[in-house]
Amino acid sequence: MKLKKREIKKKLLRQIPLILLFLSVLNDFDFNYLELKYFSFNFAYILIFYFSLKRSASLGYINIFIAGLFNDVVNGSPIGMSSLIYLILCGVAAYLRIITLRKSFFKDWIAFIGTILVLNSLLFIIINLFLNYEVSLINQIVNIFYTSLLYLLFSFVTNFFLGNLNAR
Repeated sequence: MKLKKREIKKKLLRQIPLILLFLSVLNDFDFNYLELKYFSFNFAYILIFYFSLKRSASLGYINIFIAGLFNDVVNGSPIGMSSLIYLILCGVAAYLRIITLRKSFFKDWIAFIGTILVLNSLLFIIINLFLNYEVSLINQIVNIFYTSLLYLLFSFVTNFFLGNLNAR
């Protein structure tokens, strides 16, 4: 009985990144009630990049694609845009995981910043120029800034918890 409880707990812990991903795309983070006009971040980017880089089996490409479709429906953006961006983000993280010899917290963060800069620029160009949707450039820049800062915090906290979890 004790062994079965441990197995259930391990299986549940393995699914936490996937649960967090779907919660983050279904709940559009909004801090309007705090009256912080320029505070937005993309938690899904952080989750996808981190777990694709550190623990590639945690999310799965199909789940990431489906999460992107859910995100498009919730946000009202063209169907498939988020899925495309999420899969490119996943591909960049997988590429970095393969070519990196020595893991470095700082290098991962710099790679994340570069990746989201390119991806948000691509998204901005596609949505504004080709699809004629109105997207604020300032909101995009603020989002990139806070997302990159929160990646540091998330990475540090997750490494701490995963380190303590693996020590048991």
